Amino acid sequence: MSTAELLKGAAELFPDEVVTQAHVRHLDLPAGAGKFALITLDNGLDHTKPTTFGPQSLANLNAAVDQVEAEAANGDIVGIGITGKPFIFAVGADLKGVELLKRHEDALAIGKGGHDVFKRLSGLAVPTFAYYNGAAMGGGVEVGLHCSYRTVSQAIPAFSLPEVFLGLVPGWGGCAILPNLIGADKAVSVIIENSLNQNKQLKGKQVFELGIADAIFEGADFLEQSLIWTASVLKGDLTVERPEVDRGEAWDQAVERGRFIADSKVHGAAPAAYRALDIIAAAKSGDLQAGFDAEDTALADLIMGGELRSGIYAFNLVQKRGKRPAGAPDKNLARPVTKVGVVGAGLMASQLALLFLRRIEVPVVLTDIDQERVDKGVGYVHAEIEKLLGKGRINQDKANRLKGLVTGVLDKAEGFSDADFIIEAVFEEIGVKQQVFAEVEAVAPAHAILATNTSSLSVTEMASKLQHPERVVGFHFFNPVAILPLLEIVRGEKTDDAALATAFGVAKKLKKTAVLVKDAPAFVVNRILTRFMGEIQNVIDEGTPVEVAEKAVEPLGLPMSPLVLLELVGPAIGLHVSETLNRAFPDRFTVSENLAAVVKAGKRGFYVYDSGKPELDPEVVALLKQGDAVLTEEQTRARVLDAVAQEIGLMLQEGVVAEAQDIDLCLITGAGWPFHLGGITPYLDREGVSQRVNGKPFLAQGVASVPA
Repeated sequence: MSTAELLKGAAELFPDEVVTQAHVRHLDLPAGAGKFALITLDNGLDHTKPTTFGPQSLANLNAAVDQVEAEAANGDIVGIGITGKPFIFAVGADLKGVELLKRHEDALAIGKGGHDVFKRLSGLAVPTFAYYNGAAMGGGVEVGLHCSYRTVSQAIPAFSLPEVFLGLVPGWGGCAILPNLIGADKAVSVIIENSLNQNKQLKGKQVFELGIADAIFEGADFLEQSLIWTASVLKGDLTVERPEVDRGEAWDQAVERGRFIADSKVHGAAPAAYRALDIIAAAKSGDLQAGFDAEDTALADLIMGGELRSGIYAFNLVQKRGKRPAGAPDKNLARPVTKVGVVGAGLMASQLALLFLRRIEVPVVLTDIDQERVDKGVGYVHAEIEKLLGKGRINQDKANRLKGLVTGVLDKAEGFSDADFIIEAVFEEIGVKQQVFAEVEAVAPAHAILATNTSSLSVTEMASKLQHPERVVGFHFFNPVAILPLLEIVRGEKTDDAALATAFGVAKKLKKTAVLVKDAPAFVVNRILTRFMGEIQNVIDEGTPVEVAEKAVEPLGLPMSPLVLLELVGPAIGLHVSETLNRAFPDRFTVSENLAAVVKAGKRGFYVYDSGKPELDPEVVALLKQGDAVLTEEQTRARVLDAVAQEIGLMLQEGVVAEAQDIDLCLITGAGWPFHLGGITPYLDREGVSQRVNGKPFLAQGVASVPA
């Protein structure tokens, strides 16, 4: 079957969501180097809409290659280039279509179709050049790898092979070509390490330094400079030299390093990283066609697997649902925010002040109970601004302006009389927060929104003693504030639409993923994590060894083990949240006597790190009182997953969020749960836990799974 026939058949299975055109234009290279053909990838949309490759898009590129191939064979051109529309080169496969595939052979055709088109670029009669002028990901990177030479714009904001992050492998040449171009170790960093590090992106300079690109130019005149460089290469005035790739022991060590990274991140729970590493290992021979064949097989297997479907589902949640929150009121009801007040000047309050300052750039005023605390809070913000200045993230003028916008006062009337949005971040005790809000209401303007950063307390109860409870809203951030995207926006019983709309408007300016949450104990993330970690604690208290309980949930591939997470959160906070939920749901949430003993002893966690790796703290071990009911890893995992599935089912019945998708979005963006799980509900469905516990799956067939 020809490439054109293959792509036509694929296009009949699913049409491209947006079709990419491949326009060929001819130009004279500088310095008399000769006629040149330039292929430009363009989907005809503005620069915010990325260019992708579906079957029809690949067919269009294939037709463009047909044209330039004939011209090259006739001697009409001396070289061929490929570039993208302004700001975007190309960002890979059209995943909208991939998730619709139902048969393995159809998935195999997608891999083969991409290879058949891309590898033609390396088999033409004249040299080929890729000009990475903008964002390039996945297949967008790979099409350039098939070219003879590559240049990159210094202004590129994002360059990656993110497939492993989603549950795939770079399947159109990435696994086979990249290690043969830059060496196995660097390739492992790009394909495995960066992907599993929350899809870390490379900048243009890094692409050049890694050796992926042969030259780098400024963004303003990138294409012009690239063509001048191309002319020098074609005339022989410039010779591109690349370091020799080490195909000895270093290659094997790189693959082992990749396996160590994969084990530490996903613990064998997701196959994509390991399939990619197998292909990289085999690529040591330099047999590219064998590598392409292996990529085709791996790609097809993974496309038909649950992890990829969950990965696409998670990606769509973050990119689409996260930007259009379910249940958010009319944005036109939102009030303008020209000044922000922060009650408290501790670490959390100071982090909030910094975030508001950087994102909204309006005056921010902190208050606290004494001048020392106020000065410390303002000092923290100033120090962080200085760090940004030192790293070149902002210039001196902006640093001075930001510093001038943050102030601290003791008198709430002085600080908040003209504030539009006031958030409290004081001690997590309902009486303290009620008192703070009463003091704020007495001095704040009538239109001001009063927000609470509570992690578990009732927003309704907090506002119950105010004259205007309708303007109180929950605004729950996650630590570290600057990094975790989630913002749980909590509607109290009397919160009005204007307050809610303002909260969502502020969240958008803060560049946070906002999810509307009912005023229920511990809201979403803390409720699920407390049930999850509480069940782990229960089996430990009953007699299961700590190491068995911890290892039991490794197959989920979570970012950290339960007890390491407890250490990060803080045992005292974990105990407080479990006590809150125990009061609300005593039949399901327990308060561990062992955890209480750890907190009373002032221990920061269950582990010590004196040897450089986590080991159980002997002092904590001495505190533990355990029963004699010992479970296996499998029994522990089943018990924990059953508990989580039950809790999510109850939360959906209670209307804590609109749909299961919001649960997953919260866990991905607020707790760092992996894309290959899809948050949690696709995994529970896939493992049969949802059916076993609740009698039905959380998601319909075809949502994060192969269509029926």
